[in-house]
Amino acid sequence: MSPLIDALAPLPLLAILRGLPLSDVPAVADRLLAAGLRVLEVPLNRPGAEDTLRALIRHVGDRAWVGAGTVLRPEQVRAVAAAGGRFVVMPHADPQLIGACRSAALPCVPGVATPSEAFSALAAGADALKLFPAQSLPPAVVAAWAAVLPEGTWLVPVGGITTESLAPYRAAGARGFGLGSPIYAPGKPLADIERAARSFVEAWSQPTQS
Repeated sequence: MSPLIDALAPLPLLAILRGLPLSDVPAVADRLLAAGLRVLEVPLNRPGAEDTLRALIRHVGDRAWVGAGTVLRPEQVRAVAAAGGRFVVMPHADPQLIGACRSAALPCVPGVATPSEAFSALAAGADALKLFPAQSLPPAVVAAWAAVLPEGTWLVPVGGITTESLAPYRAAGARGFGLGSPIYAPGKPLADIERAARSFVEAWSQPTQS
């Protein structure tokens, strides 16, 4: 099994920290860890994001898995590996980029929106599949995908996920979730960040309906 899947399995909620300022790294990270989250992503499509990634890695140490999102180029994969990042998330399914992740020994979660992309990404070596944007891939679609993809494939909806939508997606076959603005946005009060994170942790802990 992928080491990233091992890290996600106890609580498969990935916090996406888009636009996190360097100065806010310690406080935001500590609030998320206090809420129970253990997998954190820094998207690289903002100025200074690589500095934020490095600072977050240093701050959390072995208390959490930290990786990069919105990775678009092989040189970014190499930069993530050099910084000590532990995984890569992509908005798309580029086999060349998945190959770069495999060469760097970094687990990779490419974004997919069709079954063809999903099968191609798995064939290229994806560890899990980011269903993006989840707003256009409702639970009924996830259930149809889960019926034809290899058994055990990790489907991770990202985009517009709410505490109320966790259960329907889980029942359909989703194994984890990427959580961006519902948990973190630049300028959001620290207490609200922790409160939102705890609400998702609580929602995940609720028993699923059979």
